[in-house]
Amino acid sequence: MKRLASVIGLPDANREEYERLHAAVWPAVLERLRLSNIRNYSIYRHGEVLFAYMEYVGDDLEADMAAIAADPATQGWWSVCEPLQAPFPERGPGEWWMEIPEIFHLD
Repeated sequence: MKRLASVIGLPDANREEYERLHAAVWPAVLERLRLSNIRNYSIYRHGEVLFAYMEYVGDDLEADMAAIAADPATQGWWSVCEPLQAPFPERGPGEWWMEIPEIFHLD
């Protein structure tokens, strides 16, 4: 199992819409995440910052992430969520959400 964490900005003006969308995530999007071996996925908000945590339980993260990105329902979901977000300028190449390193874990 691999733990993944990432952050992105959420302008205050977009908070209500973003939280409304995430109160009822599209079932096809949730199913694609499950099929791509994503578990224990949570998004938290602190002010204008979103923090996401998920666990990957598969054996080919790159292929599973590609399957998510190629999924039409997920692409539709992203088309309504991404305009609400504000990516950090220091994110890595190809990142929308900026991956952050784990510095401590108690098992």
